[in-house]
Amino acid sequence: QVQLVESGGGLVQAGGSLRLSCAAAGSIFSISTVGWYRQAPGKQRDLVATSTRGGTTDYADSVKGRFTISRDNAKNTVYLQMNSLKPEDTAVYYCNAYGSTFRGKYNYWGQGTQVTVSS
Repeated sequence: QVQLVESGGGLVQAGGSLRLSCAAAGSIFSISTVGWYRQAPGKQRDLVATSTRGGTTDYADSVKGRFTISRDNAKNTVYLQMNSLKPEDTAVYYCNAYGSTFRGKYNYWGQGTQVTVSS
């Protein structure tokens, strides 16, 4: 089991920015597809952004042009830069890493970090 630890959440006004970080103990990110998901109260957990091992990124339509996912494999850290934040971005944000090794498939989640955007 690999622990993923998110940080960087908080309270911000609409139009503001935050950068979330997700750190892993070990070099798991270099062999993984990584992603950020979010879950608002009473709603399902939704995909926000993903980044494959090859560097291909994908975003939910609601965040395209505002959010950017990036990774620093040397630091074992994945980031989510969030700009032009809106109240509807308020949610708990989770980091995810999945892939496979000779031991089998894996799918790891962080504990989540709260992002609150005030209007």
